[in-house]
Amino acid sequence: MRSKKKREPGAGAPTRTAYDKALGLLARREHSRRELQQKLGRGGFSRDETATAVERLGDHGYQDDSRFAESLLRSRVGQGYGPARIRAELRSQGIPDATVRSLLESADVDWDDMAASQLRRRYGSPSADPAERQKRAQFLLRRGFAAATVRVLTHAEAEDPDDD
Repeated sequence: MRSKKKREPGAGAPTRTAYDKALGLLARREHSRRELQQKLGRGGFSRDETATAVERLGDHGYQDDSRFAESLLRSRVGQGYGPARIRAELRSQGIPDATVRSLLESADVDWDDMAASQLRRRYGSPSADPAERQKRAQFLLRRGFAAATVRVLTHAEAEDPDDD
């Protein structure tokens, strides 16, 4: 077994640039421009160096907010999140509203069916208990589904004989 020697900071280790650090981050997964700038800033890089690095990555096609947004959308749909939650996350990453709206509209997802599927996966059988229906409604709302969809699904669960 080899023993690990401790290195003195700065002794023989090449200095990483903001560009190198960002490229390493992008090699693992897609990142938004805002996310890269934040991570580089926390890494101690200057604002100018960070901006230059992110711009250069975009020019070379390594960083693309549209590609990032599509990737995040696919990921969150696969995890069973609704459009409101996805919209909020994309906006928090600095993706423009027009791009978010376009992505969600073009997504080939039946949000109502997905919400019903999440409800079945989490809770199984329907419940007529009002407190339990409220709990289920809150679950769907937290996952980002529309209030109208949640209302329809949770009220459909109630096996009310007056509905006949």
